[in-house]
Amino acid sequence: MSDSNISSKPAGSGTSTDKSLAQQIFEIMVHAPGVTPGHRVTHAKGIVCKGAFTPSPAAPGLSRAAHFRATVPATVRFSGGAADPSLPDNLPEAGPRGMAIRFELPGGQTTDIVAISHNGFIVGSGEEFLALLQAGAATDPSKPHPWPIEQFIGSHPLALKFVTENRVIPASFAASAFFSNDAFVFVNSSGVKQPGRYQILPVAGRHDLSDEEAKSRPANFLNEELKLRLAAGPVRFRLVVQLPNPGDPTHDPSLVWPDDRKTIEAGTLSITSAVPDNEAAERALGYFPTNLTDGLELSDDPLPALRSDVYLLAQNWRKQK
Repeated sequence: MSDSNISSKPAGSGTSTDKSLAQQIFEIMVHAPGVTPGHRVTHAKGIVCKGAFTPSPAAPGLSRAAHFRATVPATVRFSGGAADPSLPDNLPEAGPRGMAIRFELPGGQTTDIVAISHNGFIVGSGEEFLALLQAGAATDPSKPHPWPIEQFIGSHPLALKFVTENRVIPASFAASAFFSNDAFVFVNSSGVKQPGRYQILPVAGRHDLSDEEAKSRPANFLNEELKLRLAAGPVRFRLVVQLPNPGDPTHDPSLVWPDDRKTIEAGTLSITSAVPDNEAAERALGYFPTNLTDGLELSDDPLPALRSDVYLLAQNWRKQK
């Protein structure tokens, strides 16, 4: 659950029950090792870039959203997954990576996508996420095994899969794929509603480093490599929407839909430059998974609303530091 914050909270982003759960989650996250005042409480190290999104010919048939009908500017933040902004990129603990996109729509409106580099979230509900954080907070490495966090991971196979697979080090942000995991509802001009999940796939293809290759990389190689790559030309991603078959769950982001499900090419994101003052952009910029626009709606997945509540608490804390 990344700390991608915004200055205002969209309507309908959570109930009072969600806020209570959000408060509990935030209070554990803000005291996690490595959390640094003035930085996000997770995904703390990032790089902000500029570019544009061009929809595909098929996009308007899926959604009437403005960016599915015409090219719009986009602001993208790539990030490491750690709470510690000084954690080296080449350590297994630095995953999952994050990618957040803000589409800048006509009339000053915006809409966001918040995604991570793993297909499938670590748990399926906010209550499970709280239990995961509680297990981590209760773990004392000086005590005998099994630790509480080991017991939790061991009893949750999808969480074990998530932790194991996120130890891989990508060669580049531009060679990583990103997934919304949460399902959203796409509404076209005829009012037809279609649930789907975003996949953001690198045109250059996916490439991970071997252990030996990763050891040879410097601490901040992902940000620096991306800057060099952008100096040579745009970095492009395909925005794909995966559609469920009847019976596929839309409420649980930890349950991955099979690869044989239908997909629709929504368009191409072309990233052209890194912002000149990354520190200022990092302070000012944030994202909400519930920052939607006409043609996009929440599904029965409760996590986007909960995440928005947590992000608001995290933003308020961050701005006070």
